[in-house]
Amino acid sequence: MLRSMTGFGTGTATAGNESLTVELKSVNHKFCEVKVRLPRELAALEGALQKLVKDKLARGAVDVSVRRASRTALGVVPQVDLALAREYRRAWGELAKALELPDTVTVKDIATQLNVIRLEEPQVGLEDAGKAAESALALALEALQKMREKEGVALAADLSSRLGLVTQWVEEVRVLAPKAIDLYRTRLSERIAELSKGLAVEPQRLAQEVAFFAERTDVAEEMTRLASHLEQFNELLRSAEPSGRKMDFLVQEMHREVNTTGSKSQHADISSRIMQLKAELERIREQVQNVE
Repeated sequence: MLRSMTGFGTGTATAGNESLTVELKSVNHKFCEVKVRLPRELAALEGALQKLVKDKLARGAVDVSVRRASRTALGVVPQVDLALAREYRRAWGELAKALELPDTVTVKDIATQLNVIRLEEPQVGLEDAGKAAESALALALEALQKMREKEGVALAADLSSRLGLVTQWVEEVRVLAPKAIDLYRTRLSERIAELSKGLAVEPQRLAQEVAFFAERTDVAEEMTRLASHLEQFNELLRSAEPSGRKMDFLVQEMHREVNTTGSKSQHADISSRIMQLKAELERIREQVQNVE
């Protein structure tokens, strides 16, 4: 099935205390290029996520965005410095003893001291975060692939329609090519008769000139190769494997054969078909840039 390189997908998963959301966006690219944006504390997961994407996608520039759900509205949680709290308790105990005062220190007294309790980002559980990220990425990739496949159906229909036109015009050129030789023979005979003012034209010489013309304008090989390229392209449309690069190569080869045919042709009707072929192949080339 043909797939587009353009798509979007998102997925959310939870493992342990970690909840992550992965968002994927992909656009056209000659190769598979994956950029991962992660929270700083999850940077160690970048390589694994890149590999998972490249294992699933053959081509496209893919932007992977990972968001970590916060357990609080501000994204931070209170952290207790127990060592500092104990030092405060020890210091106040020594002070009470030295001053011969009752030791009435409470938890609240210690908790309100500078830096005993401070707000920090929650500690990450990297193992749980990795599991959540992989699960969320799998869901996002599934959604992305569905969108790519849906667009691929439209691409395949458009390319098939355009290939039908190309095939039609190639066949018309094949039929017109022999007629161009007959037309040249007639025009040459008329021209010679006009210039020779009624003198007899040597048949052998005329046949020789027509043969030279036929050799210079013979496009049989080009038509055969074009037909082969078109058949291969149609097979790629039905292939389950990513075919964008092969299609791009075939379009280039078809352009080459059409250009060669155009340079050989001296027939107005063939030249008209060549112009149509070039325009349609260019449209096909543009569409192929979207194929994975």
